[in-house]
Amino acid sequence: MISHSITRTFAFAIFVTLSLCYVLARPAQGADKPNIVIILADDMGYGDLQAFNPQSKIRTPHLDDLAKRGVCFTDAHSGGSTCIPSRYSLLTGRFSARKGRFNTNYPVIAENRQTVASMLHDNGYQTSMVGKWHLGFDRKSLIDDNGQQRLEFDYEGALTGGPVDRGFDSFFGMHASLDIQPYFYIKDDTAVMPPTERVGASDSVGGKEDWNRIQGAFWREGDIAPDFKHAEVTPRFAREACKVIESHDRKKPLFLYVALPSPHTPWLPAAKFVGKSNAGMYGDFVMTVDSIVGQVLKSLNKAGMSDNTLVMFSSDNGPVWYDKDTERFGHQSVGPLRGIKASVWEGGHRVPFIMRWPGHIEAGIKTEHTIAFADVFATLAEIAGQNEIPKGTAEDSVSFLPALLHPDKQQSPRPPIMHGGEVIRDGDWKLINTKGSRGFNSERGMKYGIELYNLRTDLSETKNLADEMPEKVESLRAKIRQVLDGSVGSPGN
Repeated sequence: MISHSITRTFAFAIFVTLSLCYVLARPAQGADKPNIVIILADDMGYGDLQAFNPQSKIRTPHLDDLAKRGVCFTDAHSGGSTCIPSRYSLLTGRFSARKGRFNTNYPVIAENRQTVASMLHDNGYQTSMVGKWHLGFDRKSLIDDNGQQRLEFDYEGALTGGPVDRGFDSFFGMHASLDIQPYFYIKDDTAVMPPTERVGASDSVGGKEDWNRIQGAFWREGDIAPDFKHAEVTPRFAREACKVIESHDRKKPLFLYVALPSPHTPWLPAAKFVGKSNAGMYGDFVMTVDSIVGQVLKSLNKAGMSDNTLVMFSSDNGPVWYDKDTERFGHQSVGPLRGIKASVWEGGHRVPFIMRWPGHIEAGIKTEHTIAFADVFATLAEIAGQNEIPKGTAEDSVSFLPALLHPDKQQSPRPPIMHGGEVIRDGDWKLINTKGSRGFNSERGMKYGIELYNLRTDLSETKNLADEMPEKVESLRAKIRQVLDGSVGSPGN
């Protein structure tokens, strides 16, 4: 009798243990849905974080700690090598090539297109955004004194077509980058203060560190609101993000998208970080971004939300960091990659990507599983308990939840990824099917050839195999057409 009792007790203990393991491993549903916080940096390089580049000259303790407590994807790709297409892809689950030309004089995301925010809202989330939108608003059409049409923001009425019309319950932020006028804050769909004053272009471009014209403390001349001070914007967004977290009523899970305008220009590091990095003003500003991440994580702790919150950190594209900057500081902002912002080479769109989810993600793991910003939609949908994505929605999104929960296991290769309209990644192979510019650091006026690389053996894209392997070039060209025609994409969409 005693032995049977012990056996039953032992069996029950095993059952409880296995059940607990299942609960921790499965995607959360119902009341167990996690809070989700996405923090997106602006123009931060793959090699800026020591978690991705041990030789980085910039200290990023909060991001390194986030990496130690989560999963680092070393082959993650933004939605483009510049701001707008990248943000479009992140929020819609589509390759930017499907959109074609981007014009932020109008809303970039169509009114009837589902976004990550609207999808999570439909799955019971409270959705909030803080920071840089850069995906357009509706504008008023006016005729100036010369009879020319111009488009202006409606400072007195509603600014439609922005975040609160694309799935977010609340928004505090600005319309575009911190160097693009007019400069004013937006609360939900209303200008906090209209830009009634004028600010000159920053006069501290270049300076002692000899930055070029789109580096340093650079911003353009333009209209500015009385309450808008460039140096105060990033800290203001940090406070607003923390306020959203600490005031959350817990009746619903929270989705918070924090789109920082930094370390994009103007480089305006907090006073306590000035001169503290070994990579000049830019490095000091990256340290400021790291401290902002620390503030958000601290707020999650203060609100008692850390244990049930999935945190994602990434950058929208590569940095504005030239060879001359690498030579001067010995800091490789893109690590071993070639190219910088606006380039189709890896440095333009391969970005740091970290996810932390206590109790679900094993700590301190790195995975080479290839993912794209478009995949965030399907991944978060699965986590939120929505396993089916309607046809015509997030066409290019492939859930990487299995790789997130089990990064040490062999995963099925991701279908091809498009970087713009003429660049494709398929497994280890990458084809650049255009002879046009290679971005900010390409030689002016130079015509480039078609480029084919095996990234498994040549991550720095130094050996062009296009002439040696014409059949591979043609097969990848065919896949470009197939992807854009919709015949190659995520299963089930």
